[in-house]
Amino acid sequence: MYGYGGYPIYFDWTYLLAILGLVLTMIASGQVRSTFARYQKVKSRSGLTGAMAARMILDSQGLQNVAIEHVSGSLTDHYDPRSKTLRLSDSTYSYSSVAAICVAAHESGHAVQDKVHYGPLVLRSTLVPAAQFGSSLSWPIFIFGLIFSLQPLITAGIVLFMVAVLFQLITLPVEFNASHRALEIMKSSQLIPEDELEGGRQVLRAAAMTYVAALAASILQLLRLLILANDRRDRR
Repeated sequence: MYGYGGYPIYFDWTYLLAILGLVLTMIASGQVRSTFARYQKVKSRSGLTGAMAARMILDSQGLQNVAIEHVSGSLTDHYDPRSKTLRLSDSTYSYSSVAAICVAAHESGHAVQDKVHYGPLVLRSTLVPAAQFGSSLSWPIFIFGLIFSLQPLITAGIVLFMVAVLFQLITLPVEFNASHRALEIMKSSQLIPEDELEGGRQVLRAAAMTYVAALAASILQLLRLLILANDRRDRR
């Protein structure tokens, strides 16, 4: 197919892979937000806020040294293993909903993982610098290599992106294990009534699917890189 001036115009069908990945992540993100919103409206009969539930879980696991802080935003909850701090968002910290308690329990699960030196968490923490470097620079290096036909840069871009994909792959067992720990602790300690746990499972399951979708999207992007690199070799 030719455009103005006789220059060829190619349809890059690999964009479809990127679009598919974007659709998957949007669906997963929408699902977790709708599920969280649904159970955010369900007040737990325990009367505990997310911060209170997290404190109880941490103390029961011998983690009195882990601080709990309030951060702005919604679903920005996270555990920082460097400072031993659990940060709970606006939608979790002071709410006494089933959703807030379960999210706080999940993040507490990461603190427990840190305490017991859970293997995948240790490996993920080790890979953080390389994964950040790979995710930010893999595409610029790859594209530069394509433009100037520099195979070493093309290969380097692919390898860097593979490190980022590996990081996301390792993240899956870390997140699933944290949710499992949270549910077991809540059940054994009767932190919330048994009949409320099913709602908590749905919240945590939806959250886990966002990581699955992100991994799938990255694998599709990696496939796109490999296809583009192979097409470049075929045209040489």
